[in-house]
Amino acid sequence: MIDTALNVEKIENGTVATPKGFTAGGAHTGLRKTRKDMGVIVSDVPAVSTAVYTRSHFQAAPLQVTRESLEDGMLQAVVVNSAVANACTGARGVANAFQMRRWLAERHGLPESSVAVSSTGVIGKQLPMDIIKKGCFEVDPDSEGGEDFASSILTTDKKTKSVCYRVKIGESVVTVAGTSKGSGMIHPNMATMLGFLTTDAAVDPEDFDRLLKSTVNHSFNQITVDGETSTNDMVLAMANGAANNEILHEGHEDWELFAGVFSEVCCDLAKKIAADGEGATKLVEVTVNGAASVGEAREVAKKIVGSSLVKTAIYGEDGNWGRIIGAMGHSRASFDSGKCTVAVGSCTVFENGEGVDFSEEEVASYLSRDEVKITVDLCAGDASGTAWGCDLTYDYVKINASYRT
Repeated sequence: MIDTALNVEKIENGTVATPKGFTAGGAHTGLRKTRKDMGVIVSDVPAVSTAVYTRSHFQAAPLQVTRESLEDGMLQAVVVNSAVANACTGARGVANAFQMRRWLAERHGLPESSVAVSSTGVIGKQLPMDIIKKGCFEVDPDSEGGEDFASSILTTDKKTKSVCYRVKIGESVVTVAGTSKGSGMIHPNMATMLGFLTTDAAVDPEDFDRLLKSTVNHSFNQITVDGETSTNDMVLAMANGAANNEILHEGHEDWELFAGVFSEVCCDLAKKIAADGEGATKLVEVTVNGAASVGEAREVAKKIVGSSLVKTAIYGEDGNWGRIIGAMGHSRASFDSGKCTVAVGSCTVFENGEGVDFSEEEVASYLSRDEVKITVDLCAGDASGTAWGCDLTYDYVKINASYRT
């Protein structure tokens, strides 16, 4: 967590178009019946850029194009469509993704290699290229278009997800913003989840790349809705230097402040995805303390929050701590089962190898809240980790039983 006393301000209603030198937009082009379905982000100048991708063996065509665009570590625009994932579409799908890049570059007078491409939606369908071309030329990004962009990338999401912070660094004011989408197929391993981050900070390219990768590990990679990783997962970050600050790097005195704000944006977005899980009624946060390593703490936390039995117990407001230790028990973490402690909210339910007396009514009342926290102490070290997820409801089945219809 960042110290908000350190010249850090959360910008209400901020979007990816809030940082200086960025514009964004979204429009309804016909890929979907009524909702916005194509979006664009443009930087006034080339931006230091980096991305993290799904580790699925079936990486979608747009990821191949974006990888190529990012070979020099610079981008100036990104174009995104929803409704059709352009995944498992063969050589034709790859060619279509490159054409999408070409049209967007033509529309904004940019080199093709400065454009990233992203898609989300149904797997296995070819893009309707007449509609894609229309979107590439008709979406008109501006400084007020961030919310339209956030709307355009949604699939089964119930709401848009945007976060923005501003921080004083030296004599400059730096803004970091992000938007994401994701509701189902969420179990990132870098579901359908996409994240786009913009900042007007001037940053060292190699350090910015390392920052994104390390931050994704404790934010987006620590959420789960249904244990499924998508073909299209991607988090992309752009830094255009419009704030005119001294170039930030790992040795800079304000690097940790900037990295903390960047992390806060990613963690906020990750929690918004978890809370908006398909059919979800509750955001679930699991914190594991006393682990032998950070990796083991994160693994146990994600095991718990990803357990279908834990998720259904939380939906049913049932303080069945046996579900929690069941999930802990098949992790690879090293700990003594006779020493660990489990608490639901402020109520300890398991300690020193056995259940303890607790008020079922008190726990059930706590589990009826919109946000639920479970805390575990493994008593095996000093490391901690957190993961986020949601409950599992009847509506999850309904949504996914008819996803293509």
